[in-house]
Amino acid sequence: MSETAKLVLGEKTIELPIIKGTEGEHAVDITKLRSQTGYITIDNGYMNTGSCTSDITFLNGEKGILRYRGYKIEDLAEHSNFIETSYLLINGVLPTKRQLDFFNEKIVSFATLPSGITRMLDTFPRDAHPMGVLSAGVAALSAYYPDFLDHDLSDSEKDRAVAQLMAQVKVMMAYFYRRAKSEEPVRSHPSLGYCADFMNMIQYKPGYEVDHEVAKAMNVLLILHADHEQNCSASTVRMVGSSNANVFATISAGIDALWGPLHGGANQAVLEMLETIKKNGGDYKKFIKKAKDKNDSFKLMGFGHRVYKNFDPRANIIKKACDTVLTKLGVQDPLLDIAKGLEEEARSDSYFVERNLYPNVDFYSGIIYRALGIPTNMFTAMFVLGRLPGWLAQWREQVGSPTAKICRPRQIYTGPGVRDYVPVDERK
Repeated sequence: MSETAKLVLGEKTIELPIIKGTEGEHAVDITKLRSQTGYITIDNGYMNTGSCTSDITFLNGEKGILRYRGYKIEDLAEHSNFIETSYLLINGVLPTKRQLDFFNEKIVSFATLPSGITRMLDTFPRDAHPMGVLSAGVAALSAYYPDFLDHDLSDSEKDRAVAQLMAQVKVMMAYFYRRAKSEEPVRSHPSLGYCADFMNMIQYKPGYEVDHEVAKAMNVLLILHADHEQNCSASTVRMVGSSNANVFATISAGIDALWGPLHGGANQAVLEMLETIKKNGGDYKKFIKKAKDKNDSFKLMGFGHRVYKNFDPRANIIKKACDTVLTKLGVQDPLLDIAKGLEEEARSDSYFVERNLYPNVDFYSGIIYRALGIPTNMFTAMFVLGRLPGWLAQWREQVGSPTAKICRPRQIYTGPGVRDYVPVDERK
């Protein structure tokens, strides 16, 4: 017999089904609560609401666990690459050599942008925020690929749409990056590999060669960002996709959600904090004290995590990648020195240790991007590049579900009761 939960409302008791996840998670199914009782639930910010069941990502914040399709994030970061991990997220299995080659070939086939898109990118001010450009550019792709506008796409059409976005978001980012610096665009060289190709497109100059270790670190960084369960942007993708909006509008909405400083803008906030410390003499120990003072408004950005209550499993992985990049590039940067100092102080300070306020993935990713010479306002766009396969996996799972419905949350109205209309000349 299925397990149920009992809910007592006045003199009425109803039974609600219990849903169990693969990893022992439990949820009370309230799907029929309103039809049976007239009640709804209130959960501000959806912190205790499961919006769906999903096969994609498992996250346990208390134990510091993150897995994609059952595979540990630690193993994927060490042994996989970004394209293979993307295939895993989107298709549910690690690909064979033949499947991976075919996936790569499909992505490569979209390695140039429609000329209308490049003309549109040229109309943006050079100092436009890359996130606004990406959002507009992805939405505009819908004008050039009308075959992908039907909500009832076949599996092969979904495969093409996935490959097209994986390729062209990368090219779009690199194109505008160089335009913002008044540099000529660099065409894609897919034979370099996805991450090395992107780095070549943004950093190329005569004599430049992508460093293998740095490209590997970039692969790790994007893998760590590839999906993170039902976060704000993934939930937005599912919400918009539930209306049968096309994939371009759906992913564009995800970009807009990620733009928020409480979501994808966290690594940018880390660098802005480091700039503040630098402008105030660079005394990071002083700011450690300020962060511990409950009467001080200063917040130490990039430490702790809303979901991970113990430690962020991605942080130790990305720290190694960060050390590799800094050592390999030999970058001398006062902001990076401040960051290292903050990290060392916080890891040894009992205040932070007892509260599990360790550096998180955003802290290190910002440092890596800084070392690579990527401007601060492009950090969140780099997050888009990593999170794209996760969004596409969420979209594909949501639109392919036979039980999918348009998302339509309810509310409790707290405004005025019924009022009579008063003509404008009689109002006081």
